[in-house]
Amino acid sequence: MVEKSLYRIGELAKKANVSPRTIDYYTSLGLIEPERRSDKNYRLYCDETLVRLKRIEQMKAEKYSLDEIKRELRDWNKVTSEEEVSQKLSELQHQLVKLEREVKELEPVLNQLKPRQANRLYTRIIPQTAACVEALMLLMNKSNLM
Repeated sequence: MVEKSLYRIGELAKKANVSPRTIDYYTSLGLIEPERRSDKNYRLYCDETLVRLKRIEQMKAEKYSLDEIKRELRDWNKVTSEEEVSQKLSELQHQLVKLEREVKELEPVLNQLKPRQANRLYTRIIPQTAACVEALMLLMNKSNLM
């Protein structure tokens, strides 16, 4: 059996490049949870917490609200018990949301295109986009059934 690496708050903060206060704050919000407590009652966090922290910081940099981050992380936990598959699907879901935001930012530009330009653009993009979305939905539905 492989021993999990466990980190006290200061160690985790250094590895994640955040302050110990941030670790406390995220713990109080329920964004992260200690794996267990030490004999001296220190909170101990595992490697998965480090992955979650990096994800939280990435989402903060992308201007997600705390509520959106909570929702994403809750959905991340629901995906599947298989850690690797769960992480990949979560990353894909995150990328999909990111793309959705970028498209919304492009809408004003797209609305200024001449009809012929817009038609050419949509006929090239829509089939691939639809196929990607359909594949993602199938993957996500399969993982929810497992």
